[in-house]
Amino acid sequence: MSSHYHDPGDLAQLRRMRELAPVEHDAWLGLDRIVGRSDGAIPQKYRELMAIAVALTTQCPYCIEVHTRAAKRAGATATELAETSFIAAALRAGAAATHGAMAMKLYGDDAAPGA
Repeated sequence: MSSHYHDPGDLAQLRRMRELAPVEHDAWLGLDRIVGRSDGAIPQKYRELMAIAVALTTQCPYCIEVHTRAAKRAGATATELAETSFIAAALRAGAAATHGAMAMKLYGDDAAPGA
């Protein structure tokens, strides 16, 4: 057993998961292949940059690695990767602020400012 949470060797467990739940595994794999399509209206480079943005917000290290390498192969530049990272950060921050607004609503609108 590994002594830490994140170990690239964990991906070997996907084989076991496929054996245990083949229908679900294949459906998930089909979804993953959507990103790699080269025949869609969205060019491959942009598909990968979108996948990176999502991976950054979901904080999936495996997805970050796979899609960063794929984006580079598809012609994405370091500048595009940096901008994608900050766009994802802005959306993540926006979600925190708007969820904060929801928390304020749940707290109640009768509180005076500073109370």
